[in-house]
Formats: sequence, C-alpha cells, structure tokens
Amino acid sequence: MIYMAEEKTDSLNKELNEFSQVKESPKQKQEAPKKTARHKKKPAAKVRESVITVRGKRKRAIARASIVSGSGIIRVNRINAELIKPSDLRNIILEPLLVSEKASELAARSDIEIFVKGGGSSGQAQAARSALAKVIVAAAGDDSLRKKYMDYDRALLVDDYRRVEPKKFKGPKARARFQKSYR
Repeated sequence: MIYMAEEKTDSLNKELNEFSQVKESPKQKQEAPKKTARHKKKPAAKVRESVITVRGKRKRAIARASIVSGSGIIRVNRINAELIKPSDLRNIILEPLLVSEKASELAARSDIEIFVKGGGSSGQAQAARSALAKVIVAAAGDDSLRKKYMDYDRALLVDDYRRVEPKKFKGPKARARFQKSYR
C-alpha cells in the first residue's frame, strides 16, 4: 500500500509538472506583447531656433502667432494663408506685410504659424492680423517698424479692449427696455 501511494504521488507530480509547463508557455508569450502601432516610439521633435510667440485679440477671437526661421510660409490654423477664402479676409490677415518692405522681407525668410479660436470669421481675421503684426515687430526688434505700424493703423498693435455688454433684466438687450402698454 505504501508503494501504491508513492506511485500515485509520483504520477500526480508528473501530471502537475506537465500541467505547469503547459501553463508557463502562454505566460512567456504574454510577457512579450507584439509591437503594434501604439507601441512604436515617436520620432524626436525637430529642434528649431528661437521661437517668438505673441497674442492678438479682437472681440471674442484670440489669435496666437509664433515665428521661426524658415522658407516664408504663413499658416492660419494649419492652412496656407494664400489659400484662405474669401479674399477679403485673406487681405485683412496679410495686411501687415504690405505696410513695410522690412516686414515683408522678414516674413519671406521665416515661417509664421497662427492659431485662431473664438468669435466670428471677421473677428478671427482681425485677431490674426494683429498677432501677425505683433510677431513681426517682436522678431524685427526695431522701433521704426513699430512706429510705421502705429502711424498706419493703431489697431495692428493695440488690442481692442471693447466687449459686449451683458443683458439686463426688464429688457430684451443690454440697454433696451420692453414696451409698456397702458391699455
């Protein structure tokens, strides 16, 4: 009987070893998952020269512009400024380049990226125009360009602080009052 018990335990140990070997092989596969697209390393970001970033505002629209040395591309919300339609808005955005020869030369040898959000299309165009003028003045580092912009149009460099007045009770708008009827 003792011999049978030992024989049974040996057979049980063999089965357990076989079972554990079968179970270990999937664990080894789980430890090294397959590399998919999300596991790939991202390429290192390109190191650029100094970046100048400014902000321009108009009504509810806010524009952020940054300038780096490059090939003369101006983008507004990742779209080339030359492709913006309607042409009236494109002309408003690119107006700071027409004021001075120095500004157009500076823009021709640098890339300018403008991101605009909020407000309507006209407010966004005017905010982008203001941000473009400010970033050109900051990159030029010259006070004569700033004076030219101020003589041409002060709104290029100075943000418009006006905002919509909030609506009050007893009326449909901020100042207007509901009509009163006596009969």
